[in-house]
Amino acid sequence: MSSVYEIAPDIFRISTFVPEANLQFNQFLIRDEQPLLYHTGQNALFPAVRAAVESLIDIHTLRWIGFSHNEADENGALNHWLDAAPHATALSGLLAAVTGINDSISRPPRILEDGDQLCLGRHIVRFLVTPYVPHSWESTLLFDETESTLFCSDLLLQRGNPAPVDEAVLDAAIHDLQEGQQTPFRDPIPCTPHTQPTLMRLAALRPRCLAIMHGASYQGHGDAVLAEYAAALPRILAP
Repeated sequence: MSSVYEIAPDIFRISTFVPEANLQFNQFLIRDEQPLLYHTGQNALFPAVRAAVESLIDIHTLRWIGFSHNEADENGALNHWLDAAPHATALSGLLAAVTGINDSISRPPRILEDGDQLCLGRHIVRFLVTPYVPHSWESTLLFDETESTLFCSDLLLQRGNPAPVDEAVLDAAIHDLQEGQQTPFRDPIPCTPHTQPTLMRLAALRPRCLAIMHGASYQGHGDAVLAEYAAALPRILAP
Protein backbone atom coordinates (compact mmCIF):
# COMPACT_ATOMS: atom_id res chain seq x y z
CA MET A 1 0.00 0.00 0.00
CA SER A 2 1.15 3.52 -0.79
CA SER A 3 0.28 6.39 1.55
CA VAL A 4 -0.92 9.80 0.37
CA TYR A 5 -0.18 13.14 2.04
CA GLU A 6 -0.80 16.70 0.83
CA ILE A 7 2.49 18.57 1.28
CA ALA A 8 1.26 21.83 -0.35
CA PRO A 9 -2.11 22.88 -1.78
CA ASP A 10 -3.04 20.26 -4.43
CA ILE A 11 0.46 18.73 -4.32
CA PHE A 12 0.36 15.19 -3.00
CA ARG A 13 3.16 12.93 -1.86
CA ILE A 14 2.61 9.25 -2.67
CA SER A 15 4.95 7.13 -0.59
CA THR A 16 5.79 3.42 -0.54
CA PHE A 17 8.21 2.10 2.08
CA VAL A 18 10.33 -0.84 0.93
CA PRO A 19 11.75 -2.53 4.06
CA GLU A 20 14.36 -4.52 2.13
CA ALA A 21 15.96 -1.26 1.05
CA ASN A 22 15.06 0.62 4.26
CA LEU A 23 13.90 3.40 1.95
CA GLN A 24 10.78 5.27 0.93
CA PHE A 25 10.05 5.70 -2.77
CA ASN A 26 7.99 8.85 -3.28
CA GLN A 27 6.07 10.17 -6.25
CA PHE A 28 4.30 13.53 -6.38
CA LEU A 29 1.02 14.43 -8.02
CA ILE A 30 0.00 17.99 -8.83
CA ARG A 31 -3.80 17.96 -9.04
CA ASP A 32 -4.97 20.58 -11.50
CA GLU A 33 -6.75 20.99 -14.85
CA GLN A 34 -3.78 19.17 -16.40
CA PRO A 35 -2.55 16.84 -13.64
CA LEU A 36 1.18 16.12 -13.48
CA LEU A 37 2.88 13.10 -11.92
CA TYR A 38 6.55 13.52 -10.97
CA HIS A 39 8.50 10.22 -10.75
CA THR A 40 6.85 7.03 -12.01
CA GLY A 41 8.31 4.56 -9.53
CA GLN A 42 9.67 1.17 -10.51
CA ASN A 43 7.62 -1.39 -12.44
CA ALA A 44 6.97 -3.40 -9.28
CA LEU A 45 5.45 -0.38 -7.52
CA PHE A 46 3.11 0.57 -10.35
CA PRO A 47 -0.07 -1.15 -9.02
CA ALA A 48 0.22 0.46 -5.58
CA VAL A 49 1.12 3.90 -6.94
CA ARG A 50 -1.65 3.74 -9.54
CA ALA A 51 -4.19 2.97 -6.81
CA ALA A 52 -2.98 6.00 -4.84
CA VAL A 53 -3.18 8.28 -7.90
CA GLU A 54 -6.69 6.99 -8.64
CA SER A 55 -7.74 8.03 -5.14
CA LEU A 56 -6.91 11.61 -6.13
CA ILE A 57 -7.83 11.94 -9.83
CA ASP A 58 -9.40 10.04 -12.71
CA ILE A 59 -6.27 8.45 -14.18
CA HIS A 60 -7.54 9.16 -17.70
CA THR A 61 -7.14 12.90 -17.00
CA LEU A 62 -3.42 12.58 -16.21
CA ARG A 63 -1.72 14.91 -18.69
CA TRP A 64 2.00 15.09 -17.85
CA ILE A 65 4.60 12.72 -16.42
CA GLY A 66 7.93 14.16 -15.28
CA PHE A 67 11.18 12.72 -13.93
CA SER A 68 14.70 13.88 -13.17
CA HIS A 69 16.95 11.36 -14.92
CA ASN A 70 17.07 7.86 -16.38
CA GLU A 71 16.76 5.54 -13.39
CA ALA A 72 14.25 2.84 -12.44
CA ASP A 73 12.58 4.75 -9.62
CA GLU A 74 12.45 7.90 -11.74
CA ASN A 75 10.90 6.55 -14.94
CA GLY A 76 10.96 2.74 -14.79
CA ALA A 77 7.15 2.43 -14.98
CA LEU A 78 6.77 5.16 -17.59
CA ASN A 79 5.25 2.88 -20.23
CA HIS A 80 2.75 1.52 -17.70
CA TRP A 81 1.61 5.08 -17.03
CA LEU A 82 1.43 5.94 -20.72
CA ASP A 83 -0.72 2.85 -21.29
CA ALA A 84 -3.01 3.63 -18.35
CA ALA A 85 -3.36 7.36 -19.14
CA PRO A 86 -3.94 7.71 -22.90
CA HIS A 87 -3.74 11.52 -22.87
CA ALA A 88 -0.51 11.72 -20.87
CA THR A 89 2.82 12.86 -22.30
CA ALA A 90 6.24 12.46 -20.73
CA LEU A 91 8.29 15.59 -20.07
CA SER A 92 11.99 15.28 -20.80
CA GLY A 93 15.12 17.27 -21.35
CA LEU A 94 16.93 16.78 -24.62
CA LEU A 95 19.77 14.73 -23.15
CA ALA A 96 17.45 12.28 -21.37
CA ALA A 97 15.44 11.89 -24.55
CA VAL A 98 18.35 11.13 -26.87
CA THR A 99 20.25 8.93 -24.39
CA GLY A 100 17.38 6.61 -23.51
CA ILE A 101 13.80 7.83 -23.41
CA ASN A 102 13.19 8.05 -27.17
CA ASP A 103 14.30 4.44 -27.50
CA SER A 104 12.26 3.02 -24.65
CA ILE A 105 8.82 4.63 -24.40
CA SER A 106 5.68 3.98 -26.38
CA ARG A 107 5.08 7.55 -27.57
CA PRO A 108 7.38 10.58 -27.91
CA PRO A 109 8.05 12.90 -24.96
CA ARG A 110 7.67 16.65 -24.96
CA ILE A 111 11.17 18.14 -24.91
CA LEU A 112 11.66 21.10 -22.57
CA GLU A 113 14.60 23.47 -22.26
CA ASP A 114 16.04 25.12 -19.18
CA GLY A 115 13.60 27.69 -17.78
CA ASP A 116 10.61 26.56 -19.85
CA GLN A 117 7.29 27.02 -18.06
CA LEU A 118 4.23 24.81 -18.25
CA CYS A 119 0.78 25.96 -17.16
CA LEU A 120 -1.27 23.18 -15.59
CA GLY A 121 -4.22 25.42 -14.77
CA ARG A 122 -3.74 27.10 -11.40
CA HIS A 123 -0.20 25.78 -11.09
CA ILE A 124 2.73 26.93 -13.21
CA VAL A 125 5.83 24.75 -13.18
CA ARG A 126 9.33 25.59 -14.40
CA PHE A 127 11.71 23.06 -15.94
CA LEU A 128 15.31 23.25 -14.67
CA VAL A 129 18.32 21.66 -16.39
CA THR A 130 20.72 20.56 -13.64
CA PRO A 131 23.55 18.41 -15.12
CA TYR A 132 24.99 15.95 -12.56
CA VAL A 133 22.59 17.21 -9.86
CA PRO A 134 21.52 14.93 -8.35
CA HIS A 135 23.41 12.34 -10.42
CA SER A 136 23.59 12.18 -14.16
CA TRP A 137 24.55 14.21 -17.21
CA GLU A 138 20.87 14.39 -18.22
CA SER A 139 19.52 15.40 -14.78
CA THR A 140 16.71 17.96 -14.55
CA LEU A 141 14.41 19.14 -11.76
CA LEU A 142 11.00 20.81 -11.57
CA PHE A 143 9.83 23.86 -9.61
CA ASP A 144 6.18 24.65 -8.92
CA GLU A 145 6.17 28.44 -8.96
CA THR A 146 2.59 28.71 -7.72
CA GLU A 147 3.22 26.87 -4.45
CA SER A 148 6.99 27.47 -4.29
CA THR A 149 7.69 23.74 -4.24
CA LEU A 150 10.91 22.24 -5.55
CA PHE A 151 10.83 18.62 -6.66
CA CYS A 152 14.28 17.57 -5.46
CA SER A 153 14.60 14.00 -6.78
CA ASP A 154 17.47 12.26 -4.90
CA LEU A 155 18.76 15.39 -3.16
CA LEU A 156 18.39 15.24 0.64
CA LEU A 157 17.76 11.48 0.65
CA GLN A 158 16.91 10.07 4.09
CA ARG A 159 16.78 6.37 4.81
CA GLY A 160 14.15 4.70 6.96
CA ASN A 161 10.44 5.43 7.08
CA PRO A 162 10.07 9.00 8.41
CA ALA A 163 6.85 11.01 8.70
CA PRO A 164 5.62 12.73 5.51
CA VAL A 165 7.00 16.12 6.59
CA ASP A 166 9.93 16.67 8.95
CA GLU A 167 11.86 19.81 9.90
CA ALA A 168 15.01 17.74 10.51
CA VAL A 169 15.52 16.49 6.94
CA LEU A 170 18.90 18.23 6.64
CA ASP A 171 20.45 16.48 9.63
CA ALA A 172 19.09 13.11 8.53
CA ALA A 173 20.28 13.62 4.94
CA ILE A 174 23.81 14.57 5.99
CA HIS A 175 23.98 11.63 8.38
CA ASP A 176 22.87 9.22 5.66
CA LEU A 177 25.40 10.67 3.20
CA GLN A 178 28.15 9.99 5.73
CA GLU A 179 26.89 6.47 6.42
CA GLY A 180 26.54 5.77 2.72
CA GLN A 181 30.24 6.44 2.16
CA GLN A 182 30.93 3.11 3.88
CA THR A 183 28.75 1.18 1.39
CA PRO A 184 28.83 0.28 -2.33
CA PHE A 185 26.50 3.28 -2.86
CA ARG A 186 29.15 5.85 -1.94
CA ASP A 187 29.56 9.19 -3.78
CA PRO A 188 25.95 9.47 -5.01
CA ILE A 189 26.31 13.10 -6.11
CA PRO A 190 29.26 14.02 -8.34
CA CYS A 191 31.27 16.89 -6.90
CA THR A 192 32.14 18.87 -10.03
CA PRO A 193 32.76 22.60 -10.61
CA HIS A 194 29.05 22.82 -11.48
CA THR A 195 27.66 21.22 -8.33
CA GLN A 196 27.80 24.19 -5.93
CA PRO A 197 26.54 26.77 -8.48
CA THR A 198 23.65 24.49 -9.41
CA LEU A 199 22.62 23.93 -5.81
CA MET A 200 22.86 27.63 -5.06
CA ARG A 201 20.71 28.34 -8.10
CA LEU A 202 18.10 26.04 -6.57
CA ALA A 203 18.44 27.79 -3.21
CA ALA A 204 17.90 31.15 -4.94
CA LEU A 205 14.40 30.00 -5.88
CA ARG A 206 13.61 30.22 -2.14
CA PRO A 207 11.32 27.20 -2.10
CA ARG A 208 8.89 26.93 0.80
CA CYS A 209 8.50 23.20 0.26
CA LEU A 210 11.06 20.57 -0.76
CA ALA A 211 9.43 17.49 -2.31
CA ILE A 212 12.07 14.85 -1.66
CA MET A 213 12.00 11.51 -3.46
CA HIS A 214 13.37 9.39 -0.61
CA GLY A 215 12.33 10.38 2.90
CA ALA A 216 10.30 13.18 4.41
CA SER A 217 9.44 16.38 2.59
CA TYR A 218 10.36 19.72 4.13
CA GLN A 219 8.30 22.87 4.75
CA GLY A 220 9.98 26.11 5.69
CA HIS A 221 13.13 27.89 4.53
CA GLY A 222 14.16 25.59 1.70
CA ASP A 223 16.86 28.01 0.57
CA ALA A 224 18.74 27.63 3.86
CA VAL A 225 18.45 23.84 3.77
CA LEU A 226 19.79 23.67 0.22
CA ALA A 227 22.65 26.07 0.98
CA GLU A 228 23.75 24.02 4.01
CA TYR A 229 23.43 20.80 2.03
CA ALA A 230 25.59 22.29 -0.73
CA ALA A 231 28.26 23.25 1.81
CA ALA A 232 28.25 19.73 3.31
CA LEU A 233 28.72 17.81 0.07
CA PRO A 234 32.42 18.54 -0.53
CA ARG A 235 33.19 17.74 3.12
CA ILE A 236 31.61 14.31 2.84
CA LEU A 237 31.92 13.14 -0.76
CA ALA A 238 35.03 12.46 -2.80
CA PRO A 239 36.05 15.47 -4.94
